[in-house]
Amino acid sequence: MPGFAFPLRSALGAALVMTSLLAVALAWAGEADQASKRTPLPVIESALGGQCVADPAFMRRNHMTLLKHQRDETVHGGVRKAPYALKDCIACHASKTTNSVTASETNFCQSCHTYAAVKIDCFECHANKPQAKP
Repeated sequence: MPGFAFPLRSALGAALVMTSLLAVALAWAGEADQASKRTPLPVIESALGGQCVADPAFMRRNHMTLLKHQRDETVHGGVRKAPYALKDCIACHASKTTNSVTASETNFCQSCHTYAAVKIDCFECHANKPQAKP
């Protein structure tokens, strides 16, 4: 039976190679199919403000830490004017069409928080629109 083992190994090796190639082809097809099903990136309409108080990449990652720090400064120290005050953020980032940061899916806060599946609870107490100027 020594002559039989070699063809059997060759056949098993060929089957293994074919299975691997099929798996790779299916994975590529699956990736192409998944690309069309991915969650779209947030669409943020233009806002009222201009230049942000910090680099956008820094703000995307750290805005909640800055807001919590500012909250502590305001509540415990009475400091109401600082670059990371929620009121100032809303004044700049409110939508030109809705005058809000949460009124529609394309508003500044709502768009990114929907994309990240993060609940915004700031506006249960705070206004989501800039204060009217006298």
